Amino acid sequence: MPRPERYDSAAAAVADIPDGSSILVAGFHAGVPWNLVQALYEQGATDLVMISTTVNRPLLDEDGRVTIADLVLAGRVRKVIASFTAAPHPSQPNAAEDVFRAGGAEAELVPQGTVAERIRAGGAGIPAFYTPAGVGSAYAEGREQREFDGRTYVLERGITADYAFVRAQRADEAGNLVYRRAARNFNPIMATAGRCTIAEIDDPILPAGSFDPDQVHTPGVYVARLVHIAEGRIEAPRRTRRSGRELDLDAPEDTGDAS
Repeated sequence: MPRPERYDSAAAAVADIPDGSSILVAGFHAGVPWNLVQALYEQGATDLVMISTTVNRPLLDEDGRVTIADLVLAGRVRKVIASFTAAPHPSQPNAAEDVFRAGGAEAELVPQGTVAERIRAGGAGIPAFYTPAGVGSAYAEGREQREFDGRTYVLERGITADYAFVRAQRADEAGNLVYRRAARNFNPIMATAGRCTIAEIDDPILPAGSFDPDQVHTPGVYVARLVHIAEGRIEAPRRTRRSGRELDLDAPEDTGDAS
């Protein structure tokens, strides 16, 4: 099995993404591949279909990070498949949401559990499945419905994409990935559903065979490209928005042992 290609910069890793591509973007604040999204913004590809749990709010003018919302505002996105067009809470509307309401880009809103299962199904080669989520609501209108054991279900299609952007804490040269705590979130399923999965790695890439197989969250067979950014890496602020207190993201995990 060929090993994934290694890149020295996020810009090089996304340089050949063409107009019209569909792209899965992992993360839910934690685990977002910020540097790959930034590089995509600077690369210039347009007419994109972006798939993520949230569009987020525009951050480029706020702290320099690029979100899907910034791509929408730049007129680079044709369609979004997500659970939230506001970011990340629907009570916080933003300029990108105004673009959707005005018809400047299409937004397909999908319940969060459903979008996760659609991505997982796509990565597993399952073309469609039935779920009770959304039955009896406007969401189910126009969708195929069937009854099983007296309960109604909606048919959902699996999701795959041309590219998947994921972020892991550690990787080896064979492409095996290890995520960090809650930063795992959507990363493992999106890694399986991209025809070309590009992994942004926090720590220096290790020799193949460095991980015990039981440590691996995403096997290297799913990963096409690896990029470790040694300097100038974009990171999310280590501060909670609500309380303003500092977060030590490198602190040991709390095991709950009070002894």
